[in-house]
Amino acid sequence: MNKRIAQLAVIGFSSLALISCGSFSAKDGSDQSAVVEDKGIYAGGIDVSEPAISPLDDPSSLLSKRTIYFDLDQSNIKPEYREIIDAHTRYLSDNPSMRVELIGHCDERGTPEYNLALGERRAKAVSQSMRVLGVPYNQLKTNSYGEEQPAALGHNEAAWARNRRVEILYPNR
Repeated sequence: MNKRIAQLAVIGFSSLALISCGSFSAKDGSDQSAVVEDKGIYAGGIDVSEPAISPLDDPSSLLSKRTIYFDLDQSNIKPEYREIIDAHTRYLSDNPSMRVELIGHCDERGTPEYNLALGERRAKAVSQSMRVLGVPYNQLKTNSYGEEQPAALGHNEAAWARNRRVEILYPNR
């Protein structure tokens, strides 16, 4: 008996769905088919049909800036990069599951050994700056590629300046 009632209910709902999807004619004989336009899903005034942009990818955020540049043979952080480092420090403090890899780079001048060590000093300088501001060790990793992965090819001051850097990478995002 219950099976029969369930079958009738399914048939009834199916018929109702088919009828409501159909069209009807107005008194003037014109077809009045319903058209539904998908404008996205809204929940509590928030459009959830488009994904929220990560602050790491928002071009208006300091977090989208992930390169710290250095002077020749230097590992001290220039004052103009403090605000970027502070922004990444706040982000890491607010997101304890996030990890960051700080990769030091150099220009082609100097021996490979010297450049690896200088790249490491640069990465550690950024790491230490973040540590002082409260980021725990387990969120920070440093590495150096020395002169091996240049950002700019060329043998001039403009190319060398772009290659003297630390990149801030978020591998687990």
